[in-house]
Amino acid sequence: MEDILKVRGLVIEFHTERGWLRAVDGVSFNVPKAKTVGIVGESGCGKSVTAMSIVDLLPKPMGQVKAGEIIFKGRDLRKVAHDDYYKVRGGQIGVVFQEPMTALNPVHKIGRQLSEVLLIHTEMSKKEAWAESIEVLRKVGIPAPEQRVNEYPHQLSGGMRQRVVIAIALACKPDLLIADEPTTALDVTVQAEILDLINKLQEDMGMSVIMITHDLGVIAETCDEVVVMYAGRVVERAPVRTIFKNPQHAYTKALLASIPKLDAKRKSELPTIPGTVASIRNFVEGCRFCQRMGVEPSELTQRPDFIELSPDHWVEDCPTCNSARTAHV
Repeated sequence: MEDILKVRGLVIEFHTERGWLRAVDGVSFNVPKAKTVGIVGESGCGKSVTAMSIVDLLPKPMGQVKAGEIIFKGRDLRKVAHDDYYKVRGGQIGVVFQEPMTALNPVHKIGRQLSEVLLIHTEMSKKEAWAESIEVLRKVGIPAPEQRVNEYPHQLSGGMRQRVVIAIALACKPDLLIADEPTTALDVTVQAEILDLINKLQEDMGMSVIMITHDLGVIAETCDEVVVMYAGRVVERAPVRTIFKNPQHAYTKALLASIPKLDAKRKSELPTIPGTVASIRNFVEGCRFCQRMGVEPSELTQRPDFIELSPDHWVEDCPTCNSARTAHV
């Protein structure tokens, strides 16, 4: 299947008082046409930074892509002039940001924010853009869209604000949608509605989706392929069924083990991953999950190979954390 996006060897660094620190270290993955790829991992693993680099939304000048390729529809986006990037961002690639209250401008009406996207990326008149905004709101399931276009973000519920953010991202019928934790802070019922909405719109429009989340339930429900990230690196990459049936990296196994199960003994302790993700300034060159599990940094000087175990199933091959240390998770 043809890939609409290819990320190769992506390296992202941030300038701090300690100098340049590497937040994303050689990340590679593909997004096939009309498919959903999930990027999963704990907070601080580099998921959102990776996604924002695709649409050139890293905080400048402190955050920069230092190496790698971002090939979208056959063109390397790193070679696109900054002033021309808006034709891609918002037009061909839509973004659903993590927090709708910060993604929406509180002092502008919903209709103005939605129609602005159409005015920038299409040749519609203001009247046509306003009418189209109403139709897009209707498409994402917002009741009485003729009324909502004249309201401000604070007048809408959290679920409706998230639908507005999705409407803005999809207004120009993009080929790729980046959904950065689109269900964060929403209750379970609204979360299910938002995920169903994204799936339905994907089917209707034939677009590809990158779903960024820390929720493996969301991954299981929506994704075709999964990229597991840890400490700025991809540690496992495979079709979603393979990840859930045959995880190979210790970190992936630990994430799956921490999911509550209906058949678990009542009041039993939920499995957790000990420790935390290391600070970016303390990242080692070797296996970073071993670093979390207590291996001395002096022993972690060589990065494990990233190998293909079976067709489309890739894993960071660290013999230490993938064997003996798995028992401690």
